[in-house]
Amino acid sequence: MDQHIAETTGYHDEQWHAHGHHKESFVTKYIFSQDHKVIAKQFLITGIFWAIVGGILSSIFRLQLGFPDMSLEWLRPILGGWITDTGKLDPEFYLALVTMHGTIMVFFVLTAGLSGTFANFLIPLQIGARDMASGFLNMLSYWFFFASSVVMLCSFFLKTGPASGGWVVYPPLSALPQAIQGSQGGMTLWLIAMALFIISSLLGGINYITTIINLRTRGMTFTRLPLTIWALFLTAVIGVLSFPVLFSAALLLIFDRSFGTSFYLSDIYIGGEALTNQGGSAILFQHLFWFLGHPEVYIVMLPGLGITSEIIATNSRKPIFGYRAMIGSLLGIAILSFVVWAHHMFVTGMNPFLGSIFMILTLIIAVPSAVKVFNYLATLWKGNIRFTPGMLFSIGLVSFFISGGLTGIFLGNAAIDIPLHDTYFVVAHFHLVMAAASFFGMLAGVYHWFPKMFGRMMDAKLGYIHFWLTFIGVYLVFFPMHYIGIAGFPRRYYSWTNFDVFNSFTDLNTFVSVAALAVMAAQFIFLFNFFYSIFRGRIAPANPWRSNTLEWTTPLHPGHGNWPGAIPTVYRWPYDYSKPGAEEDFIPQYVPFSETMESNLPHENDLIALEKEEESIVIDESKSH
Repeated sequence: MDQHIAETTGYHDEQWHAHGHHKESFVTKYIFSQDHKVIAKQFLITGIFWAIVGGILSSIFRLQLGFPDMSLEWLRPILGGWITDTGKLDPEFYLALVTMHGTIMVFFVLTAGLSGTFANFLIPLQIGARDMASGFLNMLSYWFFFASSVVMLCSFFLKTGPASGGWVVYPPLSALPQAIQGSQGGMTLWLIAMALFIISSLLGGINYITTIINLRTRGMTFTRLPLTIWALFLTAVIGVLSFPVLFSAALLLIFDRSFGTSFYLSDIYIGGEALTNQGGSAILFQHLFWFLGHPEVYIVMLPGLGITSEIIATNSRKPIFGYRAMIGSLLGIAILSFVVWAHHMFVTGMNPFLGSIFMILTLIIAVPSAVKVFNYLATLWKGNIRFTPGMLFSIGLVSFFISGGLTGIFLGNAAIDIPLHDTYFVVAHFHLVMAAASFFGMLAGVYHWFPKMFGRMMDAKLGYIHFWLTFIGVYLVFFPMHYIGIAGFPRRYYSWTNFDVFNSFTDLNTFVSVAALAVMAAQFIFLFNFFYSIFRGRIAPANPWRSNTLEWTTPLHPGHGNWPGAIPTVYRWPYDYSKPGAEEDFIPQYVPFSETMESNLPHENDLIALEKEEESIVIDESKSH
């Protein structure tokens, strides 16, 4: 492979060699590390911790919803005063559980855990870079996330409990500390934690964009980038443009809560007392929040789609279908995600004409999404498919993206969305298309790149069990929710037993809760497989999936700097699988065209030259006649 190596971009190999091998302490190597691979693992482990916390919270409130008459006294040693004297869950704490579950899963797991892990790990390895553009800023991005996690976790231990305004924290409920217990110290810590989280996301996003633009190895043009990198690049762009808007929304909310301003408050009465706030608008917060909130859907979705593109092509042993169309669809999704935010606000009393504009734009975004689904299916069609655990989770993502996306067409229509708003139909839709699909993308990436992360293989049989239990369980949880949502079942209600119209759904609610608890239990199979394989898994081969991308050219345990010698030069795109005339069914990106059987086949330039030669012959013959 030495003859395919290029000179290092930006640094001399000797400098990087020395940098990667100078003696480091445990603290500088594993805690305050500037190595992108270590930082990726820090994001992953922290994201797994928060996924466990978020799953436990959802299990507790599903117990309340599925078994409203059951005593939860056995949870008192854990929840303390949040269990009432009658052995029931406190109604205000139920709202806090829903709030924190949504916040944790959307931001801490599916944003930081997914993007933070795979952007950090894959970007330098797949573009041929020694590290991120700034290792120090990269380290700071994790530690701001860690600080955010600590602040959010501390809110659980306040006497008044964590934030209870819903994960969207709409004012005036979130803006008035005297409104409910969960709007007191817990909401303040929520806002502080989110400010720290946004700083982390911005530091990371700027680093990812700079690295991809400036540190690509020789030959790695934008049309030779893996689709994983394209997805992570556009995710970072979306984050850098939209997260500051949420930061401003949170800052104005802090002003209203603590400094007497009235950005979101006007004509408020509490306990018969009129507050002095005048001139504010709670709808302003919704506009600011959803300007981030809808791009956030794709901040958590695009990395999963990029990971799926790589894994499906690799395990179908086929070139990805429509590479440029896939890039175009990613660009289309990224652009359109900024102009559809108000479809979350059809019930706020907006002008119907304005609502129709957002409705049309929302329906248009289904087009690039459909392009991606079609291209995935076309890649799978007649492929020599290997059903690895990563491949199964990737196919599962495509399934959720289709089924959840179809219900999105319903909710994008204002006439249908208004009666379905804040029902379980909405819960089912966004859990399928965003939560479950993104989570499957994250799991697919872990199974696929675990050998490169830790140098060992995860157990495939446990992976298959984990997939089927989770895949079937997710559909059993969320398909029934569509039905009860159409029937008008409202979300975020602590108890529905007092409503005679909903009593007919008792058995269905119990069924959903049992399925949700089974899905949660299945995740412990993954946890055992993950942590056991780190220490006891089978030693991984250098390229276990026979993949083309550059990360598999590094040593089994790459040091800081990734390649011990020079960085490989790139000669081709990353999806040369099962190429006619080639000796192998894969051709890595560092292999020149002249060293494959393809050199014996006619190239596009040769065909053009041949056509011109034939045309000149025909012209000459016509002249002679």
